[in-house]
Amino acid sequence: MSIFDKARIAILEDKTLFKGWSHLRGITFDLFREGRAPHRLSWEVFDRREAAAILLHNVERDTVTLVRQLRIPAYLMGDHPYLLETPAGFIDEGETAMQAVIREAMEETGYKIAKATPAFAAYMSPGSVTEKLHGFYAKITDADRVEAGGGLEEEKEDLEVVEIAFSEALEMVETGKIVDAKTIMLLQWAALRRARDDTRQPSVEAM
Repeated sequence: MSIFDKARIAILEDKTLFKGWSHLRGITFDLFREGRAPHRLSWEVFDRREAAAILLHNVERDTVTLVRQLRIPAYLMGDHPYLLETPAGFIDEGETAMQAVIREAMEETGYKIAKATPAFAAYMSPGSVTEKLHGFYAKITDADRVEAGGGLEEEKEDLEVVEIAFSEALEMVETGKIVDAKTIMLLQWAALRRARDDTRQPSVEAM
């Protein structure tokens, strides 16, 4: 049993510091746990909705379909402002994560996905952001692309749909050309799954 299993938090104040596209909250709380005197802390928390992302994998050509889009925070950090990412977006009220990611795949890439495989659910920056990302994986074919994609005009989205070899995408992670966390996680998940499936295949000698 961990020393944190019986820890208790008492929220004393939850105030809005800023509210725009995201909600910045100031949280003051008391923390109680065994072996340590109670103490008071204040954290700033960005409150954001849950989100979903999907890796689209054309298994016939062994390629993945990503989107390149503008990211001002990356630019402010000195990186190129257009990042390569998996299709992703917020989960709207009344939607499941699966429904949201199928919608986003269509809007951003034009691929109509019948179903997707859940890969993981993860907090992307739990020290300051409430956003929980649901990652998915889907096999696609050329016939699944029914629209051009590129994002929604009413949301001022300006996306480039990019298809690259799966192996090249993994190399781009290693060389720092893909720096988006959700994209790295989904590519690594798919690579691990492929390695696992390969070890389960019967060897030629066994056959």
